[in-house]
Amino acid sequence: MATTFVWAGKTASGVIKTGEMPAGSKDELISLLKKQGITPTSISEKKAGIKLFGPKKKKITEKDLVIFTRQFSTMFTAGIPIVQGLDILAKQIENRTMGEVIGQIKSDVETGSNLADALKKHKNLFDDLYVNLVAAGEAGGVLDGVLLRLAGYIEKNVKLKKKVKGAMIYPIIVMSVAVLVIAIIMIFVIPVFAKIFGDVGAKLPAPTRSIIWMSHFLSGIGGVSLGGGLFASIFLLKRWRKTVTGHKKTDEIMLKLPVFGDLLKKVAVARFTRTLGTLLNSGVPILDGLEICAKSSGNKVVEEIVMGVKGEVASGKTVSEPLSKSPVFPPMVCQMISVGEATGSLDQMLVKIADFYDDEVDNAVTNLTTMLEPMLMVFLGITIGYIVVALYLPIFKMGEAIGQ
Repeated sequence: MATTFVWAGKTASGVIKTGEMPAGSKDELISLLKKQGITPTSISEKKAGIKLFGPKKKKITEKDLVIFTRQFSTMFTAGIPIVQGLDILAKQIENRTMGEVIGQIKSDVETGSNLADALKKHKNLFDDLYVNLVAAGEAGGVLDGVLLRLAGYIEKNVKLKKKVKGAMIYPIIVMSVAVLVIAIIMIFVIPVFAKIFGDVGAKLPAPTRSIIWMSHFLSGIGGVSLGGGLFASIFLLKRWRKTVTGHKKTDEIMLKLPVFGDLLKKVAVARFTRTLGTLLNSGVPILDGLEICAKSSGNKVVEEIVMGVKGEVASGKTVSEPLSKSPVFPPMVCQMISVGEATGSLDQMLVKIADFYDDEVDNAVTNLTTMLEPMLMVFLGITIGYIVVALYLPIFKMGEAIGQ
């Protein structure tokens, strides 16, 4: 982590200059100043002011990463040197946390590191895919094109995540509202009716007795037990998922779900093909590309499949041959990859497959939403209808008794 130093020095012409600069050590700062033609006369660490409540660091989003990548590519294409471009971006970017990271990258590049090594120090922001593509771009002298491809890749990846989240959020919100409404009716409304029916003393129908029993259960220890059990189950499931076995098992279950599993498979195919296509198009070797695809898949089942493919490719086989044996990748995808390998245009074919499966994910999300809407409405209608009928049955019977 770089330390900010306060310095004073003289130029060759005797002009006194002062300023602040982040550096790994005093020796590093002296070297940086001498490169700028300044002989330092005093250097001291900047003392942080005492703050009871320090400024909250803003989270760096994928949108910030896309903006940085695109703007950096534009500056590089325009002929602006890397250090100068990083300096401009560090000062003008809106997210100050991102600005600090860019400033640190600039300092590392100034001291002689290449851009890929400087990015590698911030693994929480720049993953293996990003670093390897930048390294390939630097080696091939096509960094501007690689950065543009990276920005496009991240944008498409963000859109893909939003589609999947959108498919999950809608039913979760509807079900949460439904459960909340039913809980309010059971805990606050039903006891009022139960008191009225108890005062009358008449024998209640079975549906009415069932919802009164349910109301008493939820209002007492039963509701606490259910709530506690639900939170405990979620907590334990999250803890289990953090283990290697739990992560793999939950991923297997999700891929086998009736409708949602099909959507996740299409997302996995789209992500794999776009990632590998982008890597190959930028000059990354296929074995390195497959390893990066496995690590960035986000699914343990897909990761194991891709690592298996890497092993087969290392022994001389094509990508399509071992991929066709997996349950995740459809035969059509394997056939298209095989054609791409035979014609020497695998990178272009992979991007075409990714574009096709982006549309497939769109259709799957639409179909999932269309299918869930009537199911949720039927569930709500039956539940609320049962409660209403159960409450009105005793009233109807009382009315009949009074009429007779």
